[in-house]
Amino acid sequence: MASTLGWVALSTTTLGIDVLVISSLGADEVEVGVVRAAQFLPYLLVGLLAGALVDRWRRRPTLVVTHLGRGLVLLLLAALWWVDALTVGGVVALLLVGGTFAVFAAAAEQSILPDLVPRSSLVDANARLGQSATVAQTAGPPVGGALVAAAGVSSALVLGAVARVVAALLLSRLPVHEAPVAPAARRAIGGEIVSGLRFIYGHRTLAPLAVSTHVWFLANSLALTVLGLFVLRDLDLSAAGYGLVLAAAGVGGFVGALLAPAVGRLRGEGDVMIASRLLCALAWAAVALTPDVGPAATVAVLCATQLLYGFALGVEDPNEMGYWQARTPRALLGRVNASRRSANRSVAVVGALAGGVLASVLDLRVALGVVALVFLAATLVLALSPVRGARVGDPDPGL
Repeated sequence: MASTLGWVALSTTTLGIDVLVISSLGADEVEVGVVRAAQFLPYLLVGLLAGALVDRWRRRPTLVVTHLGRGLVLLLLAALWWVDALTVGGVVALLLVGGTFAVFAAAAEQSILPDLVPRSSLVDANARLGQSATVAQTAGPPVGGALVAAAGVSSALVLGAVARVVAALLLSRLPVHEAPVAPAARRAIGGEIVSGLRFIYGHRTLAPLAVSTHVWFLANSLALTVLGLFVLRDLDLSAAGYGLVLAAAGVGGFVGALLAPAVGRLRGEGDVMIASRLLCALAWAAVALTPDVGPAATVAVLCATQLLYGFALGVEDPNEMGYWQARTPRALLGRVNASRRSANRSVAVVGALAGGVLASVLDLRVALGVVALVFLAATLVLALSPVRGARVGDPDPGL
């Protein structure tokens, strides 16, 4: 439930911030890219440190504090908007603070799951989380769009803040036993960070998986930066229409997450990841070809493309997360999760900034075509590696 509420907060506030920055504050294309980058920049700044610290901290309290912190950031954004004191620079500053909380939350969230379920159930557990996330992603954008239309852009931010606070309260009651790290067993922070990086990029299958995922995040960040501009400005669709487009990805993701464990067992986690990334490339190529045939028909076409995109994510994510968690020793989980997420989000910073620049110098359909090619590159990195045919149940190929 807490995870679902966290995704509700993310999905409603993503729409709210897009509408706030693009439609209400009138940001230009480059500013939109900067705002998007601000959400990921903390992973570059503190991500590696966060992973090492989370391996020393209890993960449940970390999750509680970070949810509360992100809720407070959203309330501050809404309050500044209410008193007409919010600027694009203010949005960037607050998103940097919220992003810092998110870095620690992500490291703790992905590291606590192996304490809750056995290794053999990790793909199924991640699929359950994926299903709850996609329910939230399906409901969040339409609700956010309706709230923006009825009560103003700040209402979506307030809803996200309330969801964060309730999630924190639920997490504070999570029944999990965590053994603290003995002080004598701790090494210098720098050494712990290096050991996490060495494990990731020295592993036979995790290294190419990490590189492919970095490229995927570059593509995804480019895509999401250009999509808002394409929908709200180029196609001149409403916030409600944009919400429906984002919700379609949630519907597809829910179906994909339902099928993910069975597909993973049938085809193997490695092959599922490859096929899913290829579907992402096809989905964004279809976005680039979306015809402008009137609001209703255009929204329907975009919803179909995002349904396919969401399905690919829903199938892929539980299999990928389960594979990472199964291959990583518990003592390294915080560092490995935070290190790879830091690299992913650092690439996303580049993608967001590049997306803003691409949108300012290229036709938006051409920019979306570039997005599809980058997704294809991520697919090829994985398809040409030992990840092809890999399964969670196989012996660990090691370093």
